[in-house]
Order: sequence, then C-alpha cells, then structure tokens
Amino acid sequence: MLELFQFEFMRNAILAGILVSIACGIIGTFVVINRIVFISGGIAHAAYGGIGLGYFFQFNPVLGAVIFALISALGMGWVARKTEQRADSIIGVMWAVGMAVGIILIDLTPGYKADLMSYLFGSILTVSQQNLMIMFILDIIIIGIVILFYKEFLAISFDPVFALTRNVPVDSLYFLLVGAIALTVVMVMQVVGLILVIALLTIPAAIAGQFFKDIKQMMVISIVLGIIFTTVGLGLSYYGNVSSGATITLVSGTGYLISLGIESWQHQKKF
Repeated sequence: MLELFQFEFMRNAILAGILVSIACGIIGTFVVINRIVFISGGIAHAAYGGIGLGYFFQFNPVLGAVIFALISALGMGWVARKTEQRADSIIGVMWAVGMAVGIILIDLTPGYKADLMSYLFGSILTVSQQNLMIMFILDIIIIGIVILFYKEFLAISFDPVFALTRNVPVDSLYFLLVGAIALTVVMVMQVVGLILVIALLTIPAAIAGQFFKDIKQMMVISIVLGIIFTTVGLGLSYYGNVSSGATITLVSGTGYLISLGIESWQHQKKF
C-alpha cells in the first residue's frame, strides 16, 4: 500500500479524497437529517448543464458547473419551500432538464471532448495542484458557513416551525444550506463524478447516523468514514486496474451494508 505514495498523482488523489470527505461529512450530515437526498441528487445532475455551458461558450466547465449548481440549488430550494405543487415532481423535471441542456450544448460544441466522461464518472487520479487548492478553499467556505450558522441550521433541521416563532430566518438559511450542498457537489464531481456523487454525500453520514445522534459526532465519524472509503477504493482500483470512482462507490456501499448488519445485530442483542 505504501508504494502508492511514491506517485505524485496518487498523493494528489488521496489528498483530494481527504478534502472531499471533510465537505461531504459536514454537509452530508445535514442532507441526511433534513432528508433532502433527492434535492442533492437533482443538484448533482442539473450541474451537467453547466458543464455543457462551459464547453459551448469556451470557458472552464467547472466554473459553469458551480454557477449552474448554485442556480439549480436555489431553484429546487424555492420549489421545496414555497410551491404548493408536488416538489418531488418539479425537482425531477429540473434534474432531467438540466442534464438535457448539458448534453445538447455539448453536442452543438464542435471538436473532440476529451475529458467529458471524467465529469460523469470522476477523475480523481488526474486532480491537479490547482484543483486541490480550489477544494481547500471550498472546504474553508463550507466550514465557515457551518460554524457561523451551526445553531440556526440545527433549529431549522429539527423544528422549523419553532425556529420561525423565534425569528430565525428559516427560508434564507435553507437557501444557504442548499447553496453549500451545490458547492460540495462540484467538489465531489471531480472524485466520483456527477452520476455517483450521492454516494459520498450520503453514505458516510447515513452510517454515522445509525450509531450516533449527536450532530457533531455524526460529522466527525462521517469525515473519517469518507477518508477510509476513498483511500481503500483508490487502493483497490489501483491494484485491480478498474475505475476509481466506481470502486470508491462500491466500497462505500459495502460499508453501508456492513453497518446495517451491525445495527441489526445490536438491536437483536437488546431483546
């Protein structure tokens, strides 16, 4: 395993896994306790529209994904909070339309698109020093947001009605939370791709939630699990010569199944 560290691309990949796990552990915890996994999936897939926008207008596709993900997040957040229509249906439409826009814009863009698949299925082995710096800055922003509004996020997560009576700006905080989810999605996109982004965003937090009820403990355990899943997945993909994004997702899914077995065993032990 130690031989992996002799390669610069592998060191960058492991560091990227750590940085992404920090963001996913913190934001994923709020995604799980607020039960907004579907919105997160919608944001992830709609971000593909931004990739297409970047290709078509010849600017950095990652920047396009950031812009599109933020707009999609605010739109889906508004639908979830304000509209009287079925929110899941409208979010599903935005999810599909976002991807369709990206596909059409890419089709209309002339020339060969070499790294297109990396946005769908991840390319953690090609993460550059510049990418790592962007991930680090996004981590700082996400951590800063959560530290500043930690109590308010807890209030709107567990009892939004009571929070409203205490003059907590519930809607504004909800939009801020989905905005942070959008930033996290763009980070994870480079590790496992848009198709598999939900795995790292939700599985570590879902496992932690089975054994810990304290939110801070959930975050810490989620971060640790995320680092373990990405590192083990990277090692297995290296030795098996298979896709790293899919391997990381399979390792995460296996970890979730094991946690279900442990939880069931603990439950039976009590009776």
